[in-house]
Amino acid sequence: MDFMTGLERRTVKANGVKLNLWAGGDGPPVLLLHGWPQTAQMWHRIAPRLAAQHTVVCPDLRGYGDSDKPRDGYDKKTMARDMHALMQALGHSAYAVIGHDRGGRVGHRLALDCPEAVTRLCVLDIVPTHTVFAQTERHLAAAYWHWFFFQAPDLPEAMISAAPEAFLRHVLRSLSFHAGAIEEPLIQEYLRAFTLPGTLRATLEDYRAAATRDFEDDIRDLDQRVRCPLLAIWGEFGKMHDLFDVLATWQEKADDVSGHPLPCGHFIPEEAPEELLAELLVFLRG
Repeated sequence: MDFMTGLERRTVKANGVKLNLWAGGDGPPVLLLHGWPQTAQMWHRIAPRLAAQHTVVCPDLRGYGDSDKPRDGYDKKTMARDMHALMQALGHSAYAVIGHDRGGRVGHRLALDCPEAVTRLCVLDIVPTHTVFAQTERHLAAAYWHWFFFQAPDLPEAMISAAPEAFLRHVLRSLSFHAGAIEEPLIQEYLRAFTLPGTLRATLEDYRAAATRDFEDDIRDLDQRVRCPLLAIWGEFGKMHDLFDVLATWQEKADDVSGHPLPCGHFIPEEAPEELLAELLVFLRG
């Protein structure tokens, strides 16, 4: 099902992969990147309204949704190249980036690798990948158990594929604060995408890359900082809020940082769409 009211669904080949996306609107371009275990349609309450003032581009990341699911390329440098090539293919040489969860990690790398292109960066409910692994202790390991479970080869695929709906519903429920914020038709759409051939393998490779290639890239780039304005928004009732001083983690990585929590859990675009939209409109205006 298509929930992206008023936006055109398109397919674009970029950096060697076929990407499914929704685009529309008029004004300064904004790239919206979704997280796990969802698709670009998580922006259905944000993107159509943002399109009144901006040109919005909402792709399914490599390995997710209806985009290609190659065997490799799930390190954030490659996924960031996908997104930059996509925006260039659409005629946007400079653009703002809004990323939730895994999409925020792609956005962070995109801002580091293509500073001339990324004009503003908003990250939703994450702290930097390097910070997560460098500061892992028992509370974080318990809260973000899936990061570590997914590192085992083959076993997570076998176990999750035995009961994908039960697993997906558990993740959505356990990371949400507002019950019912993700409506049943959207859950069914996420389940359809989650169970497409290749999606489970691909999205677990995203997490495996975080603990290997991404962490190594982050260590190499520890002295590199995000130059554009960065807005960090996180859920007041989410796990990141309890585990980290979220704003401080981004002040270590960027020159111009602002942000605060919103009254929700992890899935901010669906749990607190009105509050988030208001924040984004102000931030994107500069």
